[in-house]
Amino acid sequence: MDISTTTTLNNGTKMPIVGLGTYLSQDGDEVQRAVTWALEAGYRAIDTASMYKNEEGIGAAVAASSVSREDIFLTSKVWNTDQGYESTLASCAGSLQRLGTDYLDLLLIHWPSRMHMADTWRALEELVADGVVRTIGVSNFLAHHIDELLSFANIAPAVNQFEHHPYLQQPDLVAKCGEHDIKVTAWAPILKGRVNEIDTITSIAAEVGATPAQVTLRWMIERGVIVIPKSVRQERIVENAGLFGFALGEDQMAQLNALDRNERVGPNPDNFPGT
Repeated sequence: MDISTTTTLNNGTKMPIVGLGTYLSQDGDEVQRAVTWALEAGYRAIDTASMYKNEEGIGAAVAASSVSREDIFLTSKVWNTDQGYESTLASCAGSLQRLGTDYLDLLLIHWPSRMHMADTWRALEELVADGVVRTIGVSNFLAHHIDELLSFANIAPAVNQFEHHPYLQQPDLVAKCGEHDIKVTAWAPILKGRVNEIDTITSIAAEVGATPAQVTLRWMIERGVIVIPKSVRQERIVENAGLFGFALGEDQMAQLNALDRNERVGPNPDNFPGT
C-alpha cells in the first residue's frame, strides 16, 4: 500500500484510501496551497462540502495542477438547508460551478434529515443517471438512518462518512456499513490532534518510529477505513502521507482497538439541527 492505493466502492468506482480533508480550511490562498501541496505529495482525493465555503479555492488548485482532473477524486456534500429534490439538484450545480468541474466523483448527504431524505436521495440518483455524479453516499448516518434510506433507495449508498477515531470507534455502525458494502470514511480521524496526548498511541509511535497521527491513520486503514486528515500545513500534509512507511503488529492493533470510549468531539447525528 501507498498514498495512491484505492479501494473499490460498491458501484465499481475506485476511491483513494487517503484523502485531504478541508473542513475549516479558508477559501482562497489557504485551501489552494493545501490542495496543491497534497497533490504534490501524492494525494489523489480531496474532500469538501458546500458548507465549507472553500470549493472555489479547491477548484483553482485542481485547475492549476499538473495532475489531470480524471486522476483526482473530488467529494462534496449537500448541506441540510439544501436538502429536498430541487434544492439538492441546485446545490450540486453550485458545487460543480465553484469547483470548476463538470462532474463529482462522490456526493454525500451531509447530515441525515428524515423530512427530506427520500427527495434528496431521489435527486442524487438522478444526478448519477445524468452522469453528473459518479457515486453517491451519506455522511453522519447512524444505523437506523441507513435502514431508513435502504427501505426506498434504488441505488445503495457507497460511502458513509462519520466521526471515527480511537475514542469513538462505533463498531455496530461499522458493522452495519460492512453488511451493506458501504465504505466507512473517518472524519476527525486524529481526534483534532488529541492523539498526540494519548499514552498508548505515543508509545506505539515510539516503537515503530512514526508520529501518533501516522499510527492512528495506519490503524484505521488496516481496519478498512478511508481517512481524510485535514491540515493546511505543508509539513503535516506530507507527514500524513508517510503512514505507509511502517507496520503495526497484532498486539499494537489490539491496544488501539481497546481505546474506544464512545466519546464524541462532534455532534450526535440524532441531535443535530434539522435531523
